[in-house]
Parts: sequence; structure tokens; C-alpha cells
Amino acid sequence: MTAQDSATRPTRIAVPAPVPAPAETPRPPRPSGTRRTGTVMAALGVTAFSLTFPSTAWGLEGIGPWSFVTLRGVLSALIAGGCLLALRVAVPHRRHWAGLAVVGAGVVVGFPLLTTLALQTSTTAHAAVVVGLLPLTTAVFSAVRTGARPSRAFWTAALAGAAAVIAFTVQQSGGALTAADLYLFGALLICAAGYTEGGRLAREMPGWHVIGWALILCLPLNVVGALVALPHESFQLTGHSTAGLLYAAIGSQFLGLVVWYRGMAAIGVPKASQLQLAQPLLTLVWSVFLLGEHLTVAAPLTAAAVLVCIAVTQRARG
Repeated sequence: MTAQDSATRPTRIAVPAPVPAPAETPRPPRPSGTRRTGTVMAALGVTAFSLTFPSTAWGLEGIGPWSFVTLRGVLSALIAGGCLLALRVAVPHRRHWAGLAVVGAGVVVGFPLLTTLALQTSTTAHAAVVVGLLPLTTAVFSAVRTGARPSRAFWTAALAGAAAVIAFTVQQSGGALTAADLYLFGALLICAAGYTEGGRLAREMPGWHVIGWALILCLPLNVVGALVALPHESFQLTGHSTAGLLYAAIGSQFLGLVVWYRGMAAIGVPKASQLQLAQPLLTLVWSVFLLGEHLTVAAPLTAAAVLVCIAVTQRARG
């Protein structure tokens, strides 16, 4: 080989062989123990919420609606603030405050206020329509907000359960629409948004932190509202009104939401929301014992249909 050939011969450059990309590690499923615990927590939340309407009806026997709602929020915030302070819980990150504002608007202010105003002219049976529609509405909000895509079987069972509850509650109220329906419809939408955002935040912080900080965020508004409402509304602390106010503030507004958000974080917002299909029936049962209302023979039939739908939604793949 001549020197000229060596000079003109192209130089070979070694190209390293491509390294195969590592296989994506599949996300491990939630342990069965976590799912069971989450289901129990969500069920406890539903049980606590089922007493909200009867306790509100008791509270309205001696306390005006605006005073009842604002005092309920103040008491809940004081309890939550005491717990947060005692345990030295750090202030949430800045990115969480927008979500906490949605939770506060939905479950601390909006839903309690609108349903309390509705219960001035509506029975607890009629108001239970809101809770009957809430699981389906929450699932829709969750699908839009978090990108969750439950299966077709899930949606079919959810729609069937919602239809059964609607038919039952409308039959209980005689099928008549009242002025309270506007309040109930608004409460349905705003509460579903609060549940969805709270369930999302509960994946990043403990559930009781979510409701605790939401209550603290709404405390100034509730204090001002109470100062304005109390001089202009009736305020009589009877046995019923006191018990109703205390339960609504402690049992429903704080403890119920603590276990509810923990449950949603464990099993997901759509599936947890379907447990609420049983809430209207529980509310009607409590109403019999606490308010003296009467149930029709349709109650056990609806209960059976709802329980079947709950079983299907809990087993359907999300």
C-alpha cells in the first residue's frame, strides 16, 4: 500500500452499540390491607355524613341558618387549629393553597350553607337527593380533574345506583320540586368539586391536614359571618339545637372529613365516592329515630339495589 493510498483511505470510527432502555417498572398495586383500610375509612366518613341532615334539622330548631353554618365552621376550625398546633404541623406548601381554597369553598362553606338553607323548607328525605347524586357527580369531577378513567362497568353501576337513589328519594318527597332544589343543586356541584380536590390533596398530605387547613383558611370568613348573623337571627341553645351544632361541627365537619379523605387517598376518589350511594338510606334511617319521619316499603328494595351497585363499583377496575 502506497503512502498516497493510506492518506486517501477513510478512517473508520467505532460507534458504540445502542444501550437498550431499561424496561419501565410497573407501578405496584396498592396492598389489599391498604384497600381494606381505605374502604373502612371511607365507610366511616359516609356514616358520619349520614347524620349531617338530621343534626342540621335539630340545630335549626333553635338557631338561625346563617348563624348555624358560621358557628359550625368556627368551632370546627378551632378544633382543627388546636390539633395542628399541638402536633406542630408545618404550613402547607404554596402550591397546595389553591386546592385547599377549593376544599374550603366546597365542603366548609358552600355545601353546609346551601343545604342548611334548603332544609328550612325541605325535608331530610328530599334533601337526600343531593347525596344520592353526589357519588356520580364526584366521579365525573374526578375524571375531569385527575384524569381518572373508570371502566364501563364502573360507570354503568354508578349510573344504576344513582338512578335507584333518585327514584327512591323523589318518591319519598312526592315528586314535587321546591324552591330548595336550587340550593340543593348548587350544593351538589360545589361539594363534588371539594371532594375531588380534597381527595387529590390527600395523596400528598394526611387527610386531616387537608380539612384542617381548609377550615383554618375559612375561619376569618366564618367569624365575620357569625358576628353579622347572630344579632339578626334566633339563637336558643336547647338540647336538640346544641347537640345538632356540636355534631355538625365535630362529627361531620371535622372527624367525618378526616376519615373520608384518608379513605379517598387509599382507594381513589371514584370508588370511594360510590360508597356514598348508601348515605341517603342511612340518613332516612336516622330520620326515623331522630326526627320521627316514616319510611315506605320501597326502602328495603332500594337498599338492596344500592348495595349491589356498590359491590360492582368496588370490584370494577378503575
